[in-house]
Amino acid sequence: MSAQPEPTRPPLRESFKVDGSQIIDQIKKLLHEGNVRRVIIKQGDRTIVEFPLTVGVVGAAVAPMLAAAGAIAALITDCTIEVERVSPPEA
Repeated sequence: MSAQPEPTRPPLRESFKVDGSQIIDQIKKLLHEGNVRRVIIKQGDRTIVEFPLTVGVVGAAVAPMLAAAGAIAALITDCTIEVERVSPPEA
């Protein structure tokens, strides 16, 4: 018997329009949800910054990302946060 690899499921994507002052709060909220694989901050069609996340990212590993998001928030007004989530397993 040979083991068949599981088919990979495409990640789920969603986006949120936020004001620059809301970026850090929204990213913290997404991190607490735990199923986020990647966070992309865009202004218009231009990608400002992209943060890949792994399962179990906590504490000191998150601090540089939040500091960068804070610097971005000071510079831009309206932006879009795109989130790539892990697809839930099929039942």
